[in-house]
Parts: sequence; C-alpha cells; structure tokens
Amino acid sequence: MAEKFYITTAIAYVNAPPHIGYAMELVQADAIARWQKLCGREVYFLTGTDEHGAKIMRAAQAAGKEARAFVDGMVPEFKRLISLLDILNNDFIRTSDERRHFPGAQDLWRRLERAGDIYKKKYSGLYCVGHEAFITQKDLVDGKCSDHGQTPESIEEENYFFRLSKYRDQILQAIESGEFMIFPESRKNEIASFLKEGLEDVSFSRPAKDISWGIAVPSDVSQTMYVWCDALSNYITALGFGSGNPAPFEKFWPADLHIIGKDILRFHGAIWPGMLLSAGLSLPKALFVHGFVTSGGQKMSKTLGNVIDPLDIVDRYGKDPLRYYLLREISTFGDGDFTEDRFVEVYNAHLSNGLGNYISRVTAMIEEYFSGRLEKPSVEVLSSVPIRKSSTFFTLKEAKSSELETVSISYFIDRFVRPRYEEAMQRYELKQAMDVIWEVLRELDAYVQTYEPFRLVKTDPEKTKAVLWNLAYGALSVARLLQPFMPGTADKIFSIFGVDKKSKDEWRGVTVKLDAPLFLRK
Repeated sequence: MAEKFYITTAIAYVNAPPHIGYAMELVQADAIARWQKLCGREVYFLTGTDEHGAKIMRAAQAAGKEARAFVDGMVPEFKRLISLLDILNNDFIRTSDERRHFPGAQDLWRRLERAGDIYKKKYSGLYCVGHEAFITQKDLVDGKCSDHGQTPESIEEENYFFRLSKYRDQILQAIESGEFMIFPESRKNEIASFLKEGLEDVSFSRPAKDISWGIAVPSDVSQTMYVWCDALSNYITALGFGSGNPAPFEKFWPADLHIIGKDILRFHGAIWPGMLLSAGLSLPKALFVHGFVTSGGQKMSKTLGNVIDPLDIVDRYGKDPLRYYLLREISTFGDGDFTEDRFVEVYNAHLSNGLGNYISRVTAMIEEYFSGRLEKPSVEVLSSVPIRKSSTFFTLKEAKSSELETVSISYFIDRFVRPRYEEAMQRYELKQAMDVIWEVLRELDAYVQTYEPFRLVKTDPEKTKAVLWNLAYGALSVARLLQPFMPGTADKIFSIFGVDKKSKDEWRGVTVKLDAPLFLRK
C-alpha cells in the first residue's frame, strides 16, 4: 500500500476575487503534491474557500446582495483560477456547505466543550475586520492594524472562549521536538517566541445578532461560531470528520503539510494545534509558511492601481509562465514582487530565449541532420563526447578525477543533478529545485558550444549523433525535473521528442517534431 500524503492550502477568503498571493499558494502546494505523487505516494490535496464572517457580510451588502448569493457568485472565480493553473487538487471545501462542513465543525466544538475548554464570559477588546480577529495594542502601528492599515473596532460583548492557554506547553514542546515541524526555521522561531511569552484564551463566538452569517454554536443558537472552529476545521471536515463517512479522515489525517501565509501563522501554529489537542486529535506533521507578494515594492491595493489579477495573466500569457514566475522568481519562504514588466522580462529571458530556444535548437538539428530520428549510440561513442570538466556541478560534489574524463549527460544528471534537486524538494525549497533545473540548461547550452554539432556534422556524423543524443537526453531530463512545476511544458517536451513519459523504453530512441516554439517572445 502506498504511503499517504495529505496536503492543504489555507482556504481563500471570498470577499474579493482571487489575488496573486492565493495563486502562489496554489502552485506551491501543487508542485509539492505532484512531487509526492512522482515519489509514489497516495496524495490527497485540499483547497477551498472561507465564506463566513463580518467581511463577507459587508462585502455582500456593498454589492447589494444576500450573503449566500454573494459567495455563490464569487466561488466560481476561485475554481476557475484552480482550473487555469492546472492545479490537481482532489477536493474543494466550502465553509458554507451545510452538508459537508457544518456537522464536523459543530462536532469539533462539542469535543472542546466536553474537554471543559469552552466557557462564556463578557469581553471587551479591539476587533480587526480584516483579520476577522481580536487584536491587542501591540499589534497596532499608529493606532491601526499593521497588516490591514485599518483602525480596529472597540467591541464589548458576551462570547464563548476557548481555553487555549491550557495547551501552551504541549504546543511548544511539539514544535521544539520536531513533532510539529514548521518551515522555514525563522517562522518556527517566531511562533516559539510567541508561545514562550504566554498564550491567552481566545474568543470563540460572536453574538448571532451581529454576525448571523455562519454556523450556530451547537448548544446556543444566540451565538455564531467564530472563525477558529469554523474555518480551521475545514482541514478535517473535508475528510468526513463528524459525518457519516469518516473513512477518509481515518486514512489521511494527520495532515502531512499545511501551506499558509505568514499572516496566519499564529492561527495555525498556536490556535489550531490547541484545538486539536483539546479534541484528542493528532497534530499536523508540518506547516509551510510563505511570504507576501507585493507589486512595485508596495502592498497591492485598488487605490494604488497595482493589483495583479492572476486570471488575467494566465489568460494572456499562459499557465506555466505564471507558475514559473511564482515558483522561481519569488522566494519560497520569503516576500517577493510581481509587476507585469518584470514578468515579461523574465518570460522572454528564461522561457522564450532560455528553455524554449534550447528545445528549438536541438530539435532543428536533429530534423536537419538526421531526418528527425535518433537511436541511442553505443556507450563507446557516447563516452567520446563527455560533458565539460569545468561544470559548476563538479565543484559542488566530490568526484574522482577519473570520473570527469568520461562523464556523459546521463551520468551527469544521475550523479550530480538529481541528488541536489531531491534534497531541495525534501526541504520544500521549491525555488532552489528550479534553480538546479536552470543550471542544467546552462550546462547543456555550454555543451552545444563545446562540440558545435552544426560544424561537427560535416566531418564526423557519428560523433554528431552522440552529441545530439546527449542534448535530447538533457532536454528530456529537464522535462522530468519540470513535471511538478510546469507540467504542461514538461508534457510538451516529451511529445516534441516522441517519448512516452511513462514508458521504460523511452531512451532507446527519439523522433522529434516541433510545430511551434514552446514560448513565443512577448
């Protein structure tokens, strides 16, 4: 039986159309999910939408719609983005789904209640609508929320509270022991420091008269469940927790990886594990925390006119160019910037002139010199055209001098490239893994310059076949490595070389056919 791998994104808030940050989170999760599948694991990949709360009610009112009609109209845009980006999610959960989500969320509440961790008290504090959370004075800058730039509302009301403080030591121990891993290390240190400062109990409900759009507290319909027990529970309700079909939950929980943005680290690194401990459920194995995407160095806003619409970018440039930019040009765990000018610059330099040009050159030479068909040359002939000894890869890995005299492209990929790529993927360093792929492309371009097959063919056709075979092998190896990141492009490369990516006999020969460039220059 294959080992399971359960991966989730944060559920997207639907008060506005999908933004570029959600697109980045989707492709990060998709690249990891595809990699895990290639490693032979049974992957379950969940995403979805967060549809309750004050922001939704206000957005619906501004649009002149009822909350249900508003979210029903917004969700298709998120699903469209998922489809356009070629995201292979297994499931899509909506928190407004009364059949799939409500029962599990309410079951989780009851478990916390039975543990003695739900109590009622009057509360006064600062409420940030942007966060859908109560915040403190230390979260403010010049009297405003540091993340949303809004002045919080002063609220006094009677709510149910969750006894989160009870679980501080257990959560901290799980993080520091590695039972609950957090990537990157800096975010692990951040949440550990937060926990060491102390952990307060959290408000767990809002009066239904103020927030009617949500899930009723099971034992008190005058209160509406707050975001924690509603939104966070999606990770288990989607698996059938609290429903009549718990089999998926029993099979896939705990989550192997939650992917989230840095702004919700405290919710997932403190509140969610506290809820799970109270309910007697296993903690997730790991948390992947990415940064923000800015535009022109500034936070995106309609006022500044710098909002990037991922649907528009995909419509005009294609899915894989956007996937490439979000996965390689933006730091995996840090902040990054997106402007259309920079996107086009990268598109032309790395995709059109880089990968696309390499594939065009190699296929053109195979077509012109050998009628589009190459059989694998003998080992002796291949060893006569080794990769250059100055390869940067050889300086990074120990190798005997004798190895460097007869290093073929296939040996180079297996001995020096794949280990670095796999190490990066195991650490979820997606940008580093893609950097390895483009280092390979640089080596392949240098290989062309070393042997100049366009000249060599005039004097030594047999050696030219070996050079072109190595270049074709390199192209197909790049396609293999690209599968998690740019699946459509990888499939096109396999097709161009007439290779079945699933066949064990694929390296015996190639038959090339390139009808159009992989990436037209913009």
